[in-house]
Amino acid sequence: MTSSMRALGPFTTTAVGLGCMGLSIEGKPDQGTAIDVIHQALDAGCRHLDTAWSYYESGGPEQTNERLVRQALDSWKGPRQDVLVATKVGHYRNFTDGRPTWAVDGRPESLIRHAKESAQALGVDTIDLLYMHRPDPQVPYQESLEAMAELAKQGVARTLGVSNVDIERMDLARQVLGDDLVAVQNQFSPTFTSSRQELDHAAGLGLAFVCWSPLGGFRAPKDETRYDPFRQVAQERGVSYQRVVLAWELSQNSNVFVVPGAHRAATILDSLQAADMELSEEEMERLNRAATA
Repeated sequence: MTSSMRALGPFTTTAVGLGCMGLSIEGKPDQGTAIDVIHQALDAGCRHLDTAWSYYESGGPEQTNERLVRQALDSWKGPRQDVLVATKVGHYRNFTDGRPTWAVDGRPESLIRHAKESAQALGVDTIDLLYMHRPDPQVPYQESLEAMAELAKQGVARTLGVSNVDIERMDLARQVLGDDLVAVQNQFSPTFTSSRQELDHAAGLGLAFVCWSPLGGFRAPKDETRYDPFRQVAQERGVSYQRVVLAWELSQNSNVFVVPGAHRAATILDSLQAADMELSEEEMERLNRAATA
């Protein structure tokens, strides 16, 4: 297994995946560009695509991104069977005070219906990896998890994951889902290190930890000074600071995966090279200090 490939449950896939959300929500590129981004990522060796039922513009057609991923894979000439496609259910788009926002729906019947719609949109009988996108405060988490277990039992999903969870919910998910649970997807970056405990706990449980918004995201303001030491290492190495950030995240543990987004092919092509970048102990110490300051 090369440094760019890691075990995620029963799959062997690339440590750097492509987070496809930005290709279909507000500010998205045109469809031709979006498909080209996915094709170039796959041509460069990426074998991990991350989508969701809720990746569409507020007020627009639902499941836009899942259908985009299917279209990109159907028109790609490479080995489709080697590509892990992960999707998520439990979120949907909304408007709040006229602004596009995100809302949750963790009702068992909704999760089951949406998961079957996801399989249909992706053009598969069985989803490779299906996450519950976010806990719904209006629904007991165990009830939502039992719906996810039912989806695995029915063969709608081969493996399951949970997202945006604390340790308590992670443990409950392990209890309810058993060996079908293979991954946890939480936010983690130099400006969002509060999920470090969950990262370590997932490793202890033998679960993959997938970082969303690994470069800080674009929806919330972030403390840019946290990235200064990463820029310094990047300048010394002659690479982008984003590549250094991703390499630092992957160096946290062998169970870590990252799914950075991209609007341009050049962005994901650069990100993919992070998996083969080895940081020295001195560089890791500098970067760890910066991230925990």
